[in-house]
Amino acid sequence: MSVPGTTATTADFHQRVIGDAAAAVRGLTVALGERLGLYRALAEHGPLTPARLAELTGITERYAEEWLHAQLSVEYVERHPSAGTYTLPPEHAPVLADPHAVTYAAGFFTALKALYATEDLLVDAYRTGDGVGWAEHDAALDTGMGSFFEPTYQHRLLPDWLPALHGVTEKLATGGRVADVGCGVGHTTLLLAQAYPRTTVYGFDYSEEAIAIARQLADDAGLSDRVVFETAPADGYPGAGYDLVTFFNCLHDMGDPVAAAEHVHKSLDPDGTWMLVESNVSPADIDTGTPAARMFMALSAVMCLPVAVAQRGPHALGNHSGESAFRAIAREAGFTRWRRATETAVNAVYEVRP
Repeated sequence: MSVPGTTATTADFHQRVIGDAAAAVRGLTVALGERLGLYRALAEHGPLTPARLAELTGITERYAEEWLHAQLSVEYVERHPSAGTYTLPPEHAPVLADPHAVTYAAGFFTALKALYATEDLLVDAYRTGDGVGWAEHDAALDTGMGSFFEPTYQHRLLPDWLPALHGVTEKLATGGRVADVGCGVGHTTLLLAQAYPRTTVYGFDYSEEAIAIARQLADDAGLSDRVVFETAPADGYPGAGYDLVTFFNCLHDMGDPVAAAEHVHKSLDPDGTWMLVESNVSPADIDTGTPAARMFMALSAVMCLPVAVAQRGPHALGNHSGESAFRAIAREAGFTRWRRATETAVNAVYEVRP
């Protein structure tokens, strides 16, 4: 039924925007569910009453009940009225409750704390043309975005992505040198070190907060003797003769991606490989309406583009510049060989060689 004074089309669009507003607020309830272990408790111990959920997770019963109602309203959980209990459906658990599942997505919502907190900075940036640097965000951005990408890396990097590159796994198995540039909190760096004990792996990132977290994770994993984390820019990290240089979803965030690519070219062994992982979207995907495209476009407007602009370089790509833009950057930096090695619905993996 249309609102008086509106057309049916306007009324429908109004309801869609209300739905988007609900999703924006619901994201906070998902972050709470992830941080407080509410989804995991439901997955491991359900069906649960609000009182039992509260007991298991250390929250109060009244908040447990209200949180469950929010989840029920969008069918994230199911209610069993006769027993007064709630269940997380088994098909939902790999998305909301299991950090090791390739489909796990709840961790992303913990980054909302950092993204929403930059609203005033973004208003100023949009008016002045300045940027919002990564360091201006709360550390929750490092952990939240790391948590979002980690399941894909855990399930794809070693069995699929590295074997898709020519000769790389053989080099690393016998002992090589790897530079993981833009490593963030080090998830990919540690995966490489664990899989290839004869290889020395270096993780570089310009975020001191991320490097501090990465070093702690390396200590926790017992890998500090084979992994070195340093604060360094993509166009100035130390070392040379690397057999493999990796960039995971970060080149588009750089203010001077050509300078970064030139430094990769200089730091590689003549027979080395640059593994470039980027979002599998392009300018043609802006209006496709797929969930991945919608997420990337929104993230680019509030995070990726402002981060690149803040570096005051000659480029500000955004996260959906596409393969042609990245290939042109590699060519300008001196690389002569380019190949799309493999892909997922979210990521494209490129093999770039001198």
